[in-house]
Amino acid sequence: MSMKDSHSAHPAASAINAVHRLNTPPVVEDMTSDENSSSIPVVPTLPRQKHRKVETAKVSPWLHFFAGGAGGMAGALFTSPLDVVKTRLQSDLYGSQYGSGGLKASGRSLGPIGRASRHVYETFHIIKSVYQVEGARSLFKGLGPNLVGVIPARSINFFTYGLGKDFISTTFNNGKEETWVHLGAAATAGIVTSTCTNPIWLVKTRLQLDKATKASGERQYKNSWDCIVKVVKHEGIAGLYRGLSASYLGVVESSLQWVLYEQMKGFIRRREQHRIDQGVPSTRWDSFLEWSATSGAAGAAKFMASLMTYPHEVVRTRLRQAPMQDGKPKYKGLINCFRIIIKEEGFLSMYGGLTPHLLRTVPNSIIMFGTWELIVRFFSK
Repeated sequence: MSMKDSHSAHPAASAINAVHRLNTPPVVEDMTSDENSSSIPVVPTLPRQKHRKVETAKVSPWLHFFAGGAGGMAGALFTSPLDVVKTRLQSDLYGSQYGSGGLKASGRSLGPIGRASRHVYETFHIIKSVYQVEGARSLFKGLGPNLVGVIPARSINFFTYGLGKDFISTTFNNGKEETWVHLGAAATAGIVTSTCTNPIWLVKTRLQLDKATKASGERQYKNSWDCIVKVVKHEGIAGLYRGLSASYLGVVESSLQWVLYEQMKGFIRRREQHRIDQGVPSTRWDSFLEWSATSGAAGAAKFMASLMTYPHEVVRTRLRQAPMQDGKPKYKGLINCFRIIIKEEGFLSMYGGLTPHLLRTVPNSIIMFGTWELIVRFFSK
């Protein structure tokens, strides 16, 4: 090819190359990360804390059974003296004796704060009186049957509640927990627990109210077994289930407590989850604060539930006490017991023993639920 031909062919080749360059996208270094790309970004980023959910793992109902029993035992041991005072103030046998010169005589001149203060004073005054007159062992009277009752009662309650909550949420609500799910599980747990443990609570009540008669100087019951034998002998098997109707009425209180507790616990969990989602590392101190708040929520829930439903406690104690009048049982049933107490003693008597009840049940709930939470968390890791 001549020099002239090479010069004439060059423009055509240049045009072809230009077209090729126009059709070929330019190579540009991508300095941005594409969320749909699987390539590794050029600029390294700081690793973020992996997101997790608080308490997502399913807990075995049998762990609830064990933890609930341990929590109930711990609470009962620490609050036994206040339980004795509460039971005595609820009964007509001791209530008139302790209230004759105290709150009932001066209650009209006191405001709500003064009455509450007087109740607290009288509660600890009764503890002191029982200790001086009857000895230290009297402050733990009925603790044996109380522990025998508390351990299975709390085990059954926590077991049934956990099982019922999982069943109801899975079967009827696509695995989601809502207030009505908690309410249904709590009601079921309360009914099952009351039915299974009523005889134990009856024996405990009878022993706490038992005192030596003036004629013989001896107590009616020697021990728990003697109480069971005498109740069955004189009142039949049905005698062991006195107060069961009032216990069923008390299911309202336990259900309300569970619902309130779950609402407060859910709020605490959501705050903890929000903190985790923000990438804030969790420390042991944070875990302790969360556990403390959850335990405190149990006490607050018990306080509110008790204030709203307390009269059933007095009626239940009276029905289990089974006082006689003219050779016949004084109270014929739940409604009849309500009417007689209000007629003879006034409406305020329906709140007899409220202060020692709150002084006992609120810390009892904190200890019990706190112990339950600790055991469940430990064995769920």
